[in-house]
Amino acid sequence: MDNMEYKGTTTIGLVCDKGVVMASERRATMGHFIASKDAKKVYQIDDLVAMTTAGSVGDAQRLVKWMQVEAKLYKMRREEPMTVKGTVTLLANILNGNRYYPYFVQLLVGGVDKNGPSIYSLDAVGGVIDEKKAVSTGSGSPMAYGVLEDRYVEKMPIDDGVELAVRALYNAMKRDSASGDGINVVKITPENYTVLEDSEVRKLIDTFT
Repeated sequence: MDNMEYKGTTTIGLVCDKGVVMASERRATMGHFIASKDAKKVYQIDDLVAMTTAGSVGDAQRLVKWMQVEAKLYKMRREEPMTVKGTVTLLANILNGNRYYPYFVQLLVGGVDKNGPSIYSLDAVGGVIDEKKAVSTGSGSPMAYGVLEDRYVEKMPIDDGVELAVRALYNAMKRDSASGDGINVVKITPENYTVLEDSEVRKLIDTFT
């Protein structure tokens, strides 16, 4: 079975005080068949930039590799990292240039640069939205938004953002058959790109189950 057909996802991005939280669950589905219980959907693009992916896994992985290479080249040439907006503009141009044979993806790109924390969502043909607060993509996003809209607060501390992302994903996973099997969470501050351990995620889930 070709992993290019894996679908079904919930991804989340939160703009917090001095940083961003990017998260997803790990299930990849093909129709009603659970094709993978450990699908990666949060990728590091640059030192302080992450991308979450929903849609075709094969398409997403190609775009991730492409953006990782471009970020490295930019840093070598300019001796400074690309801004989050610059990364998004480049990615949007790639998607728009392939609009007649589109990449079947819905993406979030978020991180921290000299302008502060930011998150952008991109559709398959390169449409970009600057997400100021909280955003979710994928099949479980309606359930996730129920929690995010109820609990998100502007400029919330990043650890509160981590807890909210886990809570929203946990709720989505309970109701969306295409979402499940664990949670990946990344928090990005001006100093660090941190991937949460599974044990930390489990501890958070235990506090509200």
